[in-house]
Amino acid sequence: MTIEEAQARVDDWIKTIGVRYFSELTNTAILMEEVGELARIMARKYGEQSFKKGESEDQLADEMADVLWVLVCLANQTGVNLTEAFERNMTKKTNRDFERHQNNDKLK
Repeated sequence: MTIEEAQARVDDWIKTIGVRYFSELTNTAILMEEVGELARIMARKYGEQSFKKGESEDQLADEMADVLWVLVCLANQTGVNLTEAFERNMTKKTNRDFERHQNNDKLK
């Protein structure tokens, strides 16, 4: 699935099953909540924290998908074409960081 297809699928789901988008502010708060849930799993799976009874690292992919879902909702609501935005961002990072990272002794 392309990013464009993902944006269309989320929009269709919202309009047919979800009734309407939550407000942009609500979705921003939800995005922060989902990022926090992802961070919690990352801290336990890759960091020094341990899972509590009943918690599982198996939810990692689902939490990443939750973050993507809400980000796509926000893009749709604000008229952002994520494909175009991502392409511009990749170009920016490539132009800005190529030599910087290649010359960073910390990365060698």
